[in-house]
Amino acid sequence: MTTTHDVIVLGTGAAGLVAALAAHDGGAEVGVYERAPFVGGTTAVSGGIIWLPLNTKPGGADDRADALAYLASLSHGLIDPDRAAVFVDTGPEMITWLEAATPVRLRLVKGYPDYHPEHPGGRPTGGRSLECDLFSFHELGDWAAKVLPRDVPVPMLLAETPLGGATSAPRPELLQERRARDERGMGQGLVGALLKGCLDRGIEPVTDARALHLVIEDDRVTGVRFEDGTEVAARRGVIIATGGFEWDPAMVASFLRGPMTSPASPPWNTGDGHRMVMRVGASLGMMSEAWWVPVIETGDEVFGAPRRQLVLLERTRPGSIMVNREGKRFTNEAANYNALGGAFHQFDPSRFDYANLPCWLVFDHAYKLKYAVASAPAGEQVPAWMTTATTLDELARTIGVAPEGLVATVERFNAHAREGNDSDFGRGNSAYDTWNGDRTLPGWRATLGPLDEGPFYAVEIRSGSLGTKGGAQTDADGRVLDVDGEAIAGLFAAGNAMAAVTGMVYGGAGGTLGPAMVAGYRAGRAVAH
Repeated sequence: MTTTHDVIVLGTGAAGLVAALAAHDGGAEVGVYERAPFVGGTTAVSGGIIWLPLNTKPGGADDRADALAYLASLSHGLIDPDRAAVFVDTGPEMITWLEAATPVRLRLVKGYPDYHPEHPGGRPTGGRSLECDLFSFHELGDWAAKVLPRDVPVPMLLAETPLGGATSAPRPELLQERRARDERGMGQGLVGALLKGCLDRGIEPVTDARALHLVIEDDRVTGVRFEDGTEVAARRGVIIATGGFEWDPAMVASFLRGPMTSPASPPWNTGDGHRMVMRVGASLGMMSEAWWVPVIETGDEVFGAPRRQLVLLERTRPGSIMVNREGKRFTNEAANYNALGGAFHQFDPSRFDYANLPCWLVFDHAYKLKYAVASAPAGEQVPAWMTTATTLDELARTIGVAPEGLVATVERFNAHAREGNDSDFGRGNSAYDTWNGDRTLPGWRATLGPLDEGPFYAVEIRSGSLGTKGGAQTDADGRVLDVDGEAIAGLFAAGNAMAAVTGMVYGGAGGTLGPAMVAGYRAGRAVAH
C-alpha cells in the first residue's frame, strides 16, 4: 500500500523542518524524509545564526528602507527587489510564529556587524543576527541520537565564543552543568528545538530515505519515488529542501563560476533535489554561486569524507597574512568569507590558471604560541599539516612560493601593520574586520600585527563552500517555476535547493539560515492552503 500525506517535505535542515511545521500548522498532514542517516543537514553542524532584518529583539532596532537599501547596494543586478522585500517583511512574522509554536527562543548576538557594514543600510554595530537559546537534548528522548552530530556537543551559545565576539569562555562549572542537562547551542540547539516542535505534532522524520524522482499525474506533482523503488503520495504537494549540490563533482564543474575543491558541509548534499526539479522542467537560477568559504584540511575524516575546517579567526588575527604562489598578498584577509571566495576565482590569462590558488596562511612564532589554528591548539606543537621553517626564505622554498616575493610582502605588511594602515587592501578599516580578530586588543590592532618572530609557519588554504546557492526558481511562496515562468503544480522549494533570494550576497552572520527559514515558512503555509 502506498503511503500518502497531504504534504511531503524532503530534507531536515532548518528550511525543511520549518516548512514541515508551517504546513502542519496550516492544516496539512506532513511526512518528512531525509536522505542521510541523521536529521539536521548542514544546519546541525553550523553556527546556527539567523540573519533577519526588522527583528523585534532588544537591541535589534532596524529600518525597512535601510535593510532593502543594504541588499540593493550589494545586488549586482542579481537580487529581485520584490523578493527581497518579501524576505525582509516576512522575517518578524516568522519569528513571532516560531516562538509561539515551538521551543525555539531567539536572542540577538549583540554587536555582530553585518558582513558589509559600511555599505548603504549596513549595520556596523549589529542588530540583525539572532541565535537560538540553548536547548536540552534530553527533551528529544531517543531522537537525540538521530541529530547529525558535531565532533563534540557544544554547551555554549555562539555569543559565548570568539566567533560571536566573546573574549572569555563561560565558567567551567557552568559548562559542566549544561553538559549534565545535555544543553546544546548553535546549529545543534536550533535543530533540536525545531525537531521537538515536529515531534510534538506527531511528525517523525524518516531517515535513510533518498528521494530521486518526482511522480507526475495530470501535469501535477503528486508524490516522490525513492531509491529503493517505493513511492509516497502527496495530496497537496512536495517541498524540496534537500540542500545544495556542492558534493557532486559533475554539477560543481558544470555550474559554479570558479574552483571549489573542498566543500565543508555534510557529504549528502549531492544535488538530488536539483535533478528532480530539472527533470520536470523547472527554471534554475543562481547556479554559479555558492556560500564560499576558505578552509583548512587537516587530513582526518568526518562522515566518511575529508574534514574541512572554516578559516575565519586564523586569517583575521594579528601576525598573519595570506599569500599566493608569488608570495604576494591579494586581498583583505579579514574580509567576510563569502566575499573572499571571489578572490580565489581571479583568473590569470597568461598562465591560464587561477592566480591565487594555491594559497597559504603564513604566520610567525608569536602568533603560533598565542592562537589556535584549526584543530591545532596554541603552543609549540606543530601538526603534520602545518609547515614550519626558521626563516621566511626557507619557508617559501618549502611550500613552493617565490622566496623574494614572500620576504618583500612580509616587510611591506609589517610596515603597514606598525602604522595601523593597510594601504594595499584596507584590512582593519571595516567594523567586520576587527570583530573576528583578537578582541582583547584595541581598534585596528585586533587584526593588524607584524610577522617578525621566527620560526615561521604556513598552512594551505583551499577554496571551499558551506553549500551552493543555486536551484529552482520560485515565486514568493516557494512555488517552483518552469522555464516559461509558470508554477509547476504541487512543487515547492526552500533553502539551498532553490535560487537564493539574496543573490550573491551574504548579508551577515546567519545570511544562509535566515532566508532559508523564511522560504520554508512561506512554502509550508502555501502548500497547506
